[in-house]
Amino acid sequence: MSNPRIEVDLSKIRHNTQTAVQALHARGISVTAVTKAVCGHPAIAQAMLDGGATGLAESRLSNVKRLRKAGQLCPITLIRTPMLSQVDEVVQVCDASYNTEIAVITALATAAIRHDCVHNVILMVEMGDNREGIMPADLGAMAQRVVDLPGVALKGIGANFACLTGVAPDAAAMEALSSLTSEVEGQCGPFLQTVSGGNSANLPWAFSGNPTGRVNDLRLGEAILLGVDPVSGGRINGMHTDAFSLVAEVIEANNRSVPLFQSSVALRLLAPRDDEPTRLILALGHQDTDILGLLMPVGTMLIGATSDHLVIGTTQATMSVGSEVRFQMTYSALMRAMAAPDIKISMLHDRQIPRGRNADEPRKHLEIV
Repeated sequence: MSNPRIEVDLSKIRHNTQTAVQALHARGISVTAVTKAVCGHPAIAQAMLDGGATGLAESRLSNVKRLRKAGQLCPITLIRTPMLSQVDEVVQVCDASYNTEIAVITALATAAIRHDCVHNVILMVEMGDNREGIMPADLGAMAQRVVDLPGVALKGIGANFACLTGVAPDAAAMEALSSLTSEVEGQCGPFLQTVSGGNSANLPWAFSGNPTGRVNDLRLGEAILLGVDPVSGGRINGMHTDAFSLVAEVIEANNRSVPLFQSSVALRLLAPRDDEPTRLILALGHQDTDILGLLMPVGTMLIGATSDHLVIGTTQATMSVGSEVRFQMTYSALMRAMAAPDIKISMLHDRQIPRGRNADEPRKHLEIV
């Protein structure tokens, strides 16, 4: 098989999605699956939808176009504020977009009228992550301006947590978001269909037993793809953490020791010892992924990396030139590897697994372990 490559077990992504969907359903919350880490890969997106996600969320228009080109007709929301230079394309391929700037919303409205459609707007409110969002005190006035614009419809509000600051939401922050929802409705009139409370970092809150209030949607990417809580790094009970594997090939294998020093006269080496690990060089580097985000297999250690070489040590005597080494990845490593042009993507279990008759029944809450 081609190397390097990412092997994707679609059955595990379907399972992870269904696990989250069923547990959140009991709390009155739907799941919007975020596909940005996998560059909008159509097969992975379909596995998420097969698992029960109500729609997809993307941050890059190129990924949305990839999904549409593959025939995906489900609702897709652009979760990064649209660029002014792309508003015409946004209203044609996205059902909704997250917004913070009135200049952008006005341009979306004009573009929507030009293309004879109505574009849904979700306003992002700043709740403490300090990345993007309208200040709570300004939210009502901004919402009123959106309501007054032809060509766009105010669909809801959303918040973001634990991305820039790494701080997970608490009950007080989520209660405040619900209160803002009611305030906006009271000021502007229309019922807010979507109250998107955050991302995978919100799962501990969602299953803490606290009231969920008006929050009825979470945007889940990392939890579904990797089965982990992005704040603690802990595994989510009942989810697979190995849906993705990065496979790299050994291009050099030896147990030579490193130089003590080098001069123009002599090169003195330490004598190799029998118990020293074999030094392997893999055809993989910083240009392909986040090397520090690779989880080393048992019996191996990271020695270092350059742009296109990964050096590891191993105690496995069977490793030689041509052998394959398999890594699990963190979210950052997965994002970069999926976007790398020289890494091939291999799909496993590419078939839809029918949902059982009791798929919509409440299930046991998820737990971070």
